[in-house]
Amino acid sequence: MEGTEPTLDGRAVAVVDCGSNSTRLLLATVVGGQVVGARRRTVITRLGHQVDRTGRLSDAAIDRVVDVLHAYAAQWRSAGVEHVAVCATSAVRDAQNASRWVHAVEGATGVTPVVLSGTEEADLTFAGGVGADRSGRQVVCDIGGGSTELIAGRSVPQHRVSLQLGTVRLRERHLHHDPPTPEEYAALIADIDAVLAAQRAVYGAEDDMPLIAVAGTAATLGALAVGVDADAHERIDGVVLTAADLAQLIERLAWIPARRRLAHPAIVPGREDVVVAGGLLLARVLHRYGFAAVRVRVADLLDGIALRLAADDWPLAGHWVPA
Repeated sequence: MEGTEPTLDGRAVAVVDCGSNSTRLLLATVVGGQVVGARRRTVITRLGHQVDRTGRLSDAAIDRVVDVLHAYAAQWRSAGVEHVAVCATSAVRDAQNASRWVHAVEGATGVTPVVLSGTEEADLTFAGGVGADRSGRQVVCDIGGGSTELIAGRSVPQHRVSLQLGTVRLRERHLHHDPPTPEEYAALIADIDAVLAAQRAVYGAEDDMPLIAVAGTAATLGALAVGVDADAHERIDGVVLTAADLAQLIERLAWIPARRRLAHPAIVPGREDVVVAGGLLLARVLHRYGFAAVRVRVADLLDGIALRLAADDWPLAGHWVPA
């Protein structure tokens, strides 16, 4: 992506992503076009609760995010970080009352937030997830709470799409029992497959390159595979799961109550009810596009924004902020 090389080496940045399921913070330094010394925090806030049904952000959800943002702002101020970006994705861009969220964020942080379009989210995710590895064609999948982005390219994104498929959205649409019934499980898969079938084949596997998967679902599944906590980022980054590995993980989780999934240290409270939907979505992406395996990357959208922020290329020229 053009414009991602930093103009100032060693710039300390803070980046916040207010997603449909979680509110995340990255504190890091950008050196030589790479994000180093990263400290990451994630709090499940479920901003996207019922947005698929109502088209609106609830006051309670906005309040949960604002409480977390007060704590995050205290952290970056304590660290002396002056270059800050706050963004939102699917839940806010789908909401009729998005301006309510914008004003609440400004009040909590003093930062005017950016609501990313699906295309902007995809391009920034590719920049962050691929990082310095620009040696060949890469396909990146970012499964969020409200949307899923697929991006393919060589050094820069050449194709991208943002799909109305996400862990919170799918769980609320289909999984009404705990654990889900076989009929609900089948309906969820049918919904995913119908959306994926309408997409172009440009995201298909080539040679033996694995799909790159980023964000919470992928990190949780990677942590489950190697038996570590959700915040063991160094152990999770680079984990490779075959399609068979992924199927086994989903089978372990799908038919037990959500509360029992919390027995796994990889699953944090607030992800136990959506991890099955996310795992199935990732599995169907592998199946649809012919990937034999997926590689988990911890770096993602936050890192892509950090690179742009350090390059004095933020906010994006075409970003959308509701009135």
